Order: sequence, then C-alpha cells, then structure tokens
Amino acid sequence: MKALRFGRAAAVISVAALALTACGSDNATGEPAAEGPASSAAGTAVSGTLTGIGASSQNSAMEAWKAGFESANQGAMVQYSPDGSGAGRKAFLSGGAQFAGSDAYLKDEEMTQAMEVCGPDGAINIPAYISPIAIAFNLEGVTELNLDAPTIAQIFGKKITTWNDPAIAAQNEGVELPDTPITVVHRSDESGTTENFVDYLAAAAPEDWTYEVSGAWPAELQSENAKGTSGVVQTVTSTDGAITYADASAVGDLGKAKVKVGEEYTELSSDAAAKAVEVATPVEGRPETDMSLELERDTTESGAYPVVLVSYHVYCTSYDSQETVDLVKAFGSYVISEEGQAEAEASAGNAPLSASLSEKAKASIESIKVAS
Repeated sequence: MKALRFGRAAAVISVAALALTACGSDNATGEPAAEGPASSAAGTAVSGTLTGIGASSQNSAMEAWKAGFESANQGAMVQYSPDGSGAGRKAFLSGGAQFAGSDAYLKDEEMTQAMEVCGPDGAINIPAYISPIAIAFNLEGVTELNLDAPTIAQIFGKKITTWNDPAIAAQNEGVELPDTPITVVHRSDESGTTENFVDYLAAAAPEDWTYEVSGAWPAELQSENAKGTSGVVQTVTSTDGAITYADASAVGDLGKAKVKVGEEYTELSSDAAAKAVEVATPVEGRPETDMSLELERDTTESGAYPVVLVSYHVYCTSYDSQETVDLVKAFGSYVISEEGQAEAEASAGNAPLSASLSEKAKASIESIKVAS
C-alpha cells in the first residue's frame, strides 16, 4: 500500500489545477437547481476540502450537490473536475483524488488496483446518478425519429450512411428524410458514456455490433470526434446530418431518437431510465457494500429506456484521517439523500435513485472508516 494514502497534502488538489479544462471539455450543460436549505447527512457540519475527478455527465448534478452541501457545511468545499470517467478512475487509483465520478463501475482489475491506495478492502462503487443517454442528431426539418437497435448499430458502425436509408425510412413513415450524409460523432476521450452506449449496442444488436465493449471508441470506426460531453454536443450542433450519443441533460435542442423496446418505441425520460435500472442485477463476486449494477440492455420491458447509464461515485473503504472520513461520508450521504437527488433532478433531469437503492447506498457509505 502506498505510504501516503490520501494524506491531506497529497489529496487536496489546487482550485486552479481543477479549474483547467480544455476547449470542448466535459462540462455538461444544465440549468442550476434553485438554492435552498440543505443539511449535512451526517447530522453535524463538517469541514475540509474534498476532491473528485471524473464523469462529465455528472457535472450539472455535481454543481447542485456542491451548492447544497456547501450551504449546509460552511467550512467544507467540494472540488470536481469533469475530465471524463476514465480520467477520474485513473486519478483515483493513483491517489490523485479522494473520489471518482464514473459512468462505469470499476472493473475487476481496477478493484484489485484500488487496494494499493485504499487498503486491503479496496474501493466501493455507489450509484449517484441515473440518466438516459440520448441518441442525439442534427437534421434540418427533423426533430424526432424512431430507431431500433440494429439500425442504431448500423448507423454508428457506418453501414448506414445517409439519412434516407430504407432502414430508417421504414420506421418513420410520413417523415421527409433528406439524402444528407450521416456524420457520426464520438468521444475522443475514454468515457463511461461510450462504454454504456456500446454495451447497449452489443447486447441489443449483437449481429450488427461486434466490437469490444470499452470506454474507448473502436479504432476501426474512427470518424468525427470531440472531447467530453460538451465537445460532441457542440460538434453535432454545428454539423447538419450529424449524430452522437450523450447524457440527455446536455443535448439541448438537438433531435432525440425514440428507441424500440419490444414492440414499442420508447421516448427517453427520467422515468423510463429509472424503469430500466429497476430490472438491473448486482454484479457477481463483489463485496456486500459494493453496488455495481449489471443493466439488462436487451430488455423488452414496456416503458423502459435501456440506453441508460448509472453514474457512480467511487470511494475508498478507508481513509487516513477521521476528518476525511467524515467529509466523504457526509458528502456521499447528501448525494444519495432524497434532497440531494431532488437537487440533481432539478438541475440535470436525471432519474432519482429508488428508495431501496438509496437505503442500501446509505448503509454502504456509512461503512467507510479510518484506516487501521
């Protein structure tokens, strides 16, 4: 185990360093939640600086969580840099952040690696955010389309290359589809949103999507790309005929596809995303306090939207000081509380955690302790 595990000097990253984001970085858009009273989930005010790095999809929600938490804890500050899920996990596993925001739970090898910085019990993945991934497009005169999984896979696999292709037209009777070329826009950075999207394609359209499920876009399908959520949204917004995948809170006025589930086309919504998570199962072989979830991407459940991500906060099971433990537990508990979830929903439009998920998350966070 590393000698200085999240010591105060090592863990507190400067505000200036965290504020640095490249042009087209991961800042998701969204209206800030209204200010209101918030209480520390731990019951008493805590103080100190908590640092996190990770998923851009969480950024709108994170702004709301920070405001509510810091309002109730005047001596506390949360610094979060939305550099992407992959960057967040790498920073956390190297001891460069006290928690990570990630749109994918830690892989088995990452769970093992976490023991080096977190101690023998490693890390835990706690659901913080549920959101549909929009299949968002910019096509003049068209704001909504019906698409099934094979068609989506063929579009992003570059087998369908124009918008008036028969496979698209057959699902959208009465819609005037131009012969505009399709421009696929994907994430250039390693992304949990990418991993969730291609996981859906691999499960729901296995004959049409045969690429590895990974946070990196398939190398053989390289096309237009941009860094972060805001990067891909900006590129699609400025490109007629473009299509991408992005957290629904960030796509603004872009067109959004309804996805075929069973015999129906399901519109993305927080309720539809939550319904998809309801049928998820715990990942096997994980500790009892870990809450990694395996989503049923090929569900036929009516009203469920399976192109969904569960975004996690990744915490150590133990930290070096009581002050850090108190800060992590208070912030983590606020995020998954009814108030914290309501703030995030108002800001980012995500689906709140169910009562049962929230209760389990609270118990898992309460298990975090000072390293012995």
